[in-house]
Amino acid sequence: MKRYDVHCHTYYSPCSSMRPAVLIATAKKRGMNGIVIVDHHTMKGAALATKLNKGRDFEIVTGMEISTNQGDVLGYYLNKDIKSREFFSVVDEIHKQGGLVVIPHPFRTSLNPNHTFKIPLPHVKGNIDAIETFNARMLFNSDNLKSKRIAENLRMAQTAGSDAHFAFEVATGYTEFDGSLHDAIRKRKTVPHGRLRFGAVGGLMSFIKKRI
Repeated sequence: MKRYDVHCHTYYSPCSSMRPAVLIATAKKRGMNGIVIVDHHTMKGAALATKLNKGRDFEIVTGMEISTNQGDVLGYYLNKDIKSREFFSVVDEIHKQGGLVVIPHPFRTSLNPNHTFKIPLPHVKGNIDAIETFNARMLFNSDNLKSKRIAENLRMAQTAGSDAHFAFEVATGYTEFDGSLHDAIRKRKTVPHGRLRFGAVGGLMSFIKKRI
């Protein structure tokens, strides 16, 4: 079984200070076989990490986190930036690139309105490919459990990621699967894992970093 941290940020996100090289090294050290880099509204961090990655047995998936009018969306396997900020247009742009649409932390308790997804998930089942059912930055695990219950009821693929913005957060959440991540998500053969340890700390650090 492979283990990927499928929600990572680099210093190309304004709320992170993690260098791509540090992210790669830390993920490898903590037993990951790959990572998905989803910086906010840019793929520069993922592109740089891909150039720096020297390990044939370690994959970097190029992605992006987009703040839409309905909440945050993750796009996996992208080859160019997503320009729209309207949810259904974002979904179309991602799928036209052959990418996957994942809804992260849909029920996250937060002061940031984008951290909560506004459309009931059953209403967008046909538009998305997976639901993030474990996010290591949650203040309350009950928010993750609600995502998991809904994903199970909808028979949707589940992912787990650290949402790491700093090195100490890397691999606190990860997705386990066989074969390729892309195929595992499409076939709903992913298994989420993780633990809540640093969510409040990481979130506070990101809040401060974004405003410095």
